[in-house]
Amino acid sequence: MEVLACGHCATAAGARVCVHLTTEDTRDCYRVLTGVATRFDLLCEPCADAEAPELLDACVGCFERAETDAYLGWRGAPEIRRHDRDLGGTWTTWDGLEPRNDRCLAALPDGWLVWTDAGLAVLGPEPRYAAWVRLPEEPPSEWAGRVRGPALHTSADGRFAAAVTDHGRHGAIVDLASGEVTLELDRGDYHPEQTPFPVAFVGSRVVAATDWNRLDAFDPATGRLLTDRDRDGDRSIDYFFGALLPSPSGRRLLADGWVWSPFGVPVVIDCAAWFGGDRYAPEHPRRLAQRAYAWGDPLGWLDDETVVQQRIGDDDEQMIDGVTRYDAVTGRRTGVFAGPAGRMWTHRGLLYVAAEAGLEVWDPADGARVGLLEGFAPIAHHDGAFAELRNDQLRIWSPVG
Repeated sequence: MEVLACGHCATAAGARVCVHLTTEDTRDCYRVLTGVATRFDLLCEPCADAEAPELLDACVGCFERAETDAYLGWRGAPEIRRHDRDLGGTWTTWDGLEPRNDRCLAALPDGWLVWTDAGLAVLGPEPRYAAWVRLPEEPPSEWAGRVRGPALHTSADGRFAAAVTDHGRHGAIVDLASGEVTLELDRGDYHPEQTPFPVAFVGSRVVAATDWNRLDAFDPATGRLLTDRDRDGDRSIDYFFGALLPSPSGRRLLADGWVWSPFGVPVVIDCAAWFGGDRYAPEHPRRLAQRAYAWGDPLGWLDDETVVQQRIGDDDEQMIDGVTRYDAVTGRRTGVFAGPAGRMWTHRGLLYVAAEAGLEVWDPADGARVGLLEGFAPIAHHDGAFAELRNDQLRIWSPVG
């Protein structure tokens, strides 16, 4: 094996470090992007400021040791790949109703449900009101761009809806067939302003937060608790649950929450184990990352074992736009690519991002944008159909295939 410039006979990292980072002395350094994808070198501050710094090919060990001190952030710009093509697809337009905000539209198997000031209404060829729901009033709150307000979720079969207050404490499960509230939700008053209300329909169950650090599963038809367990302080988790996203099969549940100091920590809960008898599965989830002051970024499932999350980096003030990919089983980071920024959905291995210019389509396998629908700003998605409410019209776009 060849001796590398760092002085070691070892596997090459495929990246470089400045000459000052090959010693045992620790130095804070920058990740300096090379302009090729998201590849970067590691340079101490004097070298990052120099016109022609001396860079050395590093072994994996030297590079990883130096990267533990990469506290100074990024320099340069990543390569953003665009291989745009005509997206085609089909368009449908229905009469719409004004939602309470852009979190108040959700999918049904044969239509869309919207939460208006007048109640829950089904949009379709023949729109109709389905239920009235009123949650306890909560004072206005805004912190770091997180605004308290209503949000809507629906079950896959279209029978139930969860009407909740994001960044608040209250919610309710509604049977859309009868219009009745079957379950009232309350996650307490300990920092709910930090996260959207944790709730998701997982198969025949609804999972929701019943405290800042506790999830439970219920029968949405009756409100019956399905996951009774002791509130044992030794088993409780010091974790503030946030947005919940089930994997495509419902085998796993992704939670986007945080821990003190604070760090954003996305975790994966094994629902098969939980519902199969491991009553404390939510208290020992798989951690995917620890990101200083960073949570609430768009995230989703590419498949049943692959999680994608927006922004690249480990600190809120030192991140670049893009996507980080994780293995949900092992918790390992498996790749990154630059570019996507905005509300995000996944469908058949592609990412759909509501960006400033319109709906972008990204291929994570290639790390490239493959299409753009200019001016289209969807706020909800279901099985490849994307819906936008504008000027009392519901516009729906569905890709081909």
